[in-house]
Amino acid sequence: MVNRKKVEEGVRLLLEGIGENVSREGLIDTPDRMARMYEEIFGGMGEDAAEHLAKTFTAENNEMVIEKDIVFYSTCEHHMMPFYGKAHVAYIPDGKVVGISKLARTVEVYAKRLQIQEQMTAQIADAIMEYLNPQGVMVMIEAEHMCMTMRGVKKPGSKTVTFVTRGAFAENEKLQNTFFQLVNSH
Repeated sequence: MVNRKKVEEGVRLLLEGIGENVSREGLIDTPDRMARMYEEIFGGMGEDAAEHLAKTFTAENNEMVIEKDIVFYSTCEHHMMPFYGKAHVAYIPDGKVVGISKLARTVEVYAKRLQIQEQMTAQIADAIMEYLNPQGVMVMIEAEHMCMTMRGVKKPGSKTVTFVTRGAFAENEKLQNTFFQLVNSH
């Protein structure tokens, strides 16, 4: 998905634009290193959550399944700076469940894109609703944004929290409260 040649050209132009000498020893290989890094951190561009959520198992248990504290790293599309934190994902099965690692992989699919947190939260919930057809989904993301901590307003340690409810979670405040209690328990 990443065009390495274009990234390398762009990095050279950026370095020149900030007044650097692209021929100096410490920067000679920087365009190549950045192109390889972008292949890794934007690897979700070519992925589809359906691939991870396709393998399901029959389950009689239709109670809430929650995977919390899924660490992720993403990149804000506004300043191309990192934001990172934890995602908490819950769903209520409707006769089938997915391996819990697949919830973390679904988070990664959307985190490894140029992104905004609000959109990422909704994308994760919508993918789970679409591909698992559960009774409901709730996703909460807590993240620190480098565009807010090292530039601009400069407020390190501040966190942005977003959450999305779908299906049974959207209709039931008791389910939402149970989710929040489980996320906040140790």
